[in-house]
Amino acid sequence: MHHHSTPSASSTPATWDLGDLTVHRIDEVALPPQTGPWLLPAATPDVVAQAPWLRPDFADEAGILRLSSHSFAFSVDGLRVLVDTGIGNGKPRANPAWNNLDSDYLAHLDAAGFPPQSIDLVILTHLHTDHVGWNTSADGATWKPTFPHARYLTARTEWNHWAAVDMDEARKQMFRDSVHPIKDAGLLDLIDIPAEGTDIAPSIRLVPTPGHTPGHLAVELRGRTSTALITGDCLHHPVQLLDPTMGSCVDTDPDQATATRRHLLAALADTDTLLLGTHFPAPTGGLVRSHGDSYRLLPLTRE
Repeated sequence: MHHHSTPSASSTPATWDLGDLTVHRIDEVALPPQTGPWLLPAATPDVVAQAPWLRPDFADEAGILRLSSHSFAFSVDGLRVLVDTGIGNGKPRANPAWNNLDSDYLAHLDAAGFPPQSIDLVILTHLHTDHVGWNTSADGATWKPTFPHARYLTARTEWNHWAAVDMDEARKQMFRDSVHPIKDAGLLDLIDIPAEGTDIAPSIRLVPTPGHTPGHLAVELRGRTSTALITGDCLHHPVQLLDPTMGSCVDTDPDQATATRRHLLAALADTDTLLLGTHFPAPTGGLVRSHGDSYRLLPLTRE
């Protein structure tokens, strides 16, 4: 026996090798058990019980979903890239699980070899609170870009949507502390994404996956030996493979979100494309397999 404590599986950095690029999961925080019933109300314990493959990784014995907040980082085509930036530290938030968070996210970035100063590109799947939080960090009373040498990308459709809606105070606060400082610093690039997607580098394609938000995008990575797709929130949890009509309570267009999930899962089913879930707990990645008239996730435990 070693005298020092061995880290649990969840604290082991997860990586996936796509040949010439390695995707790193950068952990922020496990979301509390009440997240599942709020976010995915149709995913009751009875429904979860219909998919034994969800346990023990994706749901507990009581049928409560496990969900997590993390980013994905990788280096490819001469770019050091981060996809989504979580909840962030020290931010006033209406959701108690997100309010004034104090996580070791920056230490996890450093440990994976992606210190903030080194990031070239931050891809934001959409402009929701738990995907933009580390865009900025506190500098005295102001919020400064956490990744000062990066371009931050999101879809123009996404920006235009939020610019046009009457936001509640909580969302205005999030834009004030986590989005506007990036734009004011001249670091935000709005990308027009056609239906078939657009390459932003030889190995990186942004794919429109609308419904959760109007400009939501997923990120396709093409490595030498395999391909991966980072979901953002077009899928929140593997339980949605069991029933793609199961939407989240915060989808702006539930019908469109369902259509996007159906299309995506049909395209990925029985292929070698690795699905990497932005809120999927460890093992986080897996292959989509046809299962009756629906799908299941075959987890890849490369931790």
